[in-house]
Amino acid sequence: MQLQRLCFILYLGSFSLYAEPVHISDFASRTLTDWQHKSFKDYTQYQLITLDKQASLEAKSKGSASSLYKQIHIDLHKTPYLNWSWRIDKTLSINNEQSKQGDDFAARIYLIIKGQWFFWQTRAINYVWAGHTPKNNAWANPFAGNSDIMISVRSGLDQPSHWYTEKRNVRTDLKNHFGDDIRFIDALAIMTDTDNSAGSALSYYANIYFSEQ
Repeated sequence: MQLQRLCFILYLGSFSLYAEPVHISDFASRTLTDWQHKSFKDYTQYQLITLDKQASLEAKSKGSASSLYKQIHIDLHKTPYLNWSWRIDKTLSINNEQSKQGDDFAARIYLIIKGQWFFWQTRAINYVWAGHTPKNNAWANPFAGNSDIMISVRSGLDQPSHWYTEKRNVRTDLKNHFGDDIRFIDALAIMTDTDNSAGSALSYYANIYFSEQ
């Protein structure tokens, strides 16, 4: 009996070896009090809605560029995978998204790594829904340079008005593009922006969290 009890305890303890998911969005709570708004040009309209029976963040941009961001502390050694769902109403008609004039995206999620010693050492990685650039392409942001990497997760070939669920190994992406094994993420931001192209966009985000696998 004692041996069975010990085996059962060890069995239960094995579950603690796996890191719990770290949930970033709680859109079902109907509040954005733990998010902050940062404007680069005018304001993208963000509001919580229910779409296709799930709590979502709706983003409307008309020649605007502003983000919602949340300060977080994510240990990528424990939970390296970023998971999220998103959909867009339409792709943007931009020929060169790698130029300053075309640096607009119907949907993007970006992660910020603060500099260890100086603010100008801050780095970021952007997962974007591109209109023209093929999926899985990466490039330096035309405004920030090599400290800010853009990765096209979706493109104009993907279906609009359809939910897609994504999973990215952030630790691997950061190592591939910055060369360092970056351990911590300090902030996550959501942005739908159309300021450079003077266009408009409607997009939705849901179920943002980090996981071990």
